[in-house]
Amino acid sequence: MTQYRFLATSPKGLGSLLVPEISDLGGLDVRETVAGVTFNGGLGVGYRACLHSRLANRIILQLSEFAASRADDLYDGIANLPWCDHLAPSSTLAIDFSGRSEDIRNTQFGAQRCKDAIVDVFRSRGLSRPSVDTRAPDLRIHVRLHRGRVSVGIDLSGTSLHQRGYRTEPGKAPLKENLAAAVLIRSGWPALLEAGQPLIDPMCGSGTFLIEGAMMATARPAGLDRKRWGFEGWLGHSPTQWQTIEADGRSRVRSAPDGVELRGYDGDIRAVRRAEVSIAALGLDDLIRVRPKALNTLTRPTHRSMPEGLIVCNPPWGERLGQLSTMRLLYRELGQVIHREFQGWQAGILTAHNELGRAVGLRSHRQYAFNNGSIDIQLLLFDLSPNNRLASNPADEMSQTPSLAEAEVPPEPLSEGATMLANRLVKNKRRLKSWLKSSNTSCYRLYDADMPEYAVAIDVYEGHPHVAEYAPPKTIDEKAAENRFQEALSAVRAVLQWPEDKPIAAKRRQRQRGTDQYNKLDQKGERITVREGPARLLVNLNDYLDTGLFLDHRPLRLTLGEEAAGKHFLNLFCYTGAATIHAALGGAATSTSVDLSNTYLKWLTDNLALNGLSERQHRVLRADCMTWLEACDRKFDLILLDPPSFSNSKATDGTLDIIRDQIRLVDAAMSVLSPGGTLYFSNNHRRFELAEDLQQRYCTKDITRQTIPEDFNRRKDIHHCWRFQHRSKNPWSRS
Repeated sequence: MTQYRFLATSPKGLGSLLVPEISDLGGLDVRETVAGVTFNGGLGVGYRACLHSRLANRIILQLSEFAASRADDLYDGIANLPWCDHLAPSSTLAIDFSGRSEDIRNTQFGAQRCKDAIVDVFRSRGLSRPSVDTRAPDLRIHVRLHRGRVSVGIDLSGTSLHQRGYRTEPGKAPLKENLAAAVLIRSGWPALLEAGQPLIDPMCGSGTFLIEGAMMATARPAGLDRKRWGFEGWLGHSPTQWQTIEADGRSRVRSAPDGVELRGYDGDIRAVRRAEVSIAALGLDDLIRVRPKALNTLTRPTHRSMPEGLIVCNPPWGERLGQLSTMRLLYRELGQVIHREFQGWQAGILTAHNELGRAVGLRSHRQYAFNNGSIDIQLLLFDLSPNNRLASNPADEMSQTPSLAEAEVPPEPLSEGATMLANRLVKNKRRLKSWLKSSNTSCYRLYDADMPEYAVAIDVYEGHPHVAEYAPPKTIDEKAAENRFQEALSAVRAVLQWPEDKPIAAKRRQRQRGTDQYNKLDQKGERITVREGPARLLVNLNDYLDTGLFLDHRPLRLTLGEEAAGKHFLNLFCYTGAATIHAALGGAATSTSVDLSNTYLKWLTDNLALNGLSERQHRVLRADCMTWLEACDRKFDLILLDPPSFSNSKATDGTLDIIRDQIRLVDAAMSVLSPGGTLYFSNNHRRFELAEDLQQRYCTKDITRQTIPEDFNRRKDIHHCWRFQHRSKNPWSRS
């Protein structure tokens, strides 16, 4: 039997895994080199490597190696090979050339000299010359120049072996399949699947990890679904031998070991649909299950006991400039979820940045370096044992202050006025206690100028107090107003047991106009994470007049979450996007959020990352809402229109006055509302009245009372809210 020398190329970091794989396939004298893994064997070994290798990029049948420091040496060495034994005159060819020398300074020139030499061999024998086809040649020739030595071979694979043939719609920057297989092997999946353990990918994208894991579980050859091979245009190809090897590989496909399950989740519904198409094409529907699900809602499956298993994940890497801060939130959330839900499991997480790996907050016991195309990445392995505790993260840690429902007034000396206010806070605390317990929210209003002497709003965000003073009347002495404000702070500190060494977020609130709400009051940049139903949201208590979350709109946001499933959601004047987060977590097919402020749109992007939601599915757009609506050519099923009362942003030519402009604004929003869709129109103008023209033109219902939360029941006019639909369908008419 003729013996050949082969070269299996692979991405960086896979060589040590490729050596045992090639040995198991029958390769002899297997050695790892700079270029890849070399091995000897008959033609059948080369065929089996093409069909079965999960790790190689290409399988090269090596023809020759010679010295060549100059272009003429390269030409002569190539011309001395018996090309008529490998390539038919009527065939097409392509040259993959790599390397340089003083005389050969670019790969294009090197490939050209190789092509000239091959073509001249045919001409010298009076044969027609083969033509070049760089896209789909009959024969692809591999030439590598390294340190004055040239190796020449025939690419038996044709195209890279990572292209298995099952990916029909690759997502953005997809993970290469052979790299995914290497990650699974390094993460211990082969041993876990033989023990009947599950595999879960919480951010599965197009399902590469799941599919590669399922192919391992069923012993399905990696190349079984490829439609075209490089050796098919080689004159030395043996169709009979190949067909035998392919049939043998097909016969080895088995059922997965008992207990093995593969599950994938992703916040991007379109990514899940792509995964479903690939899974169905391979007939793996019964083994792999994928579902749309945001990261922060991930839990360990409960249909059977799963004390052990593997979590593997390839989160976004944040390659775009300025996105790293957002990605840190995503990686932090990932670490918290897997630590909470998957104790006893193993985890493998890919990242392209060390600081993102640190953001996970868990101790990695092993790291491996790879590259995906031109991007250097790292695999971090975690043992999710109780001893591997989350590291503290000052930017995201929760307050250790006692919750409102637990704290009592300490026996600290307070002034008479502060004591009176403290007693009111305790009374409000008791009134809200049962509601807080059932509402699953950690941010609420405790006090809102209940007592005229203390005209402040007191809010609590995950145990952190936030005090905002309403501007006192001019008749109130400035010194007396200052004294009362300090008494209010003392009462808050006492009731909430806020440490003396921690300042209270305190603001002197005045009515804001135009862009004043966007002006910074401080530069601390500190944000905390709060809970509101299923959502986790970032708030900043110090730097802006507003905190990033309008507490009085909580019921409306929860309603949007309940109604959003499968719908296309539009959030106009979206602010920091809390409503978008609720709609997305509620299963919105897509969302589009529009605002003019870069600050708040970045905030929304961070909130998306914190909840494990995809920016590709949930678009964030900087634009003037009115201008954008006039140019919009698509329809939405669910719309939130929550404009400011007045705006004179520098980014627009005119001003917005909600009373004056309500008809124009609502009409524009309704023009993009689909038939049967719902628009919620809300604003905070205390004296607002809905225009009669709008009530005549559309089906409207005033739902203000239903959207005022329990903690704002003293302020029935804190906002106004209406539900709109087109008159072709009135869901509130009596049957």
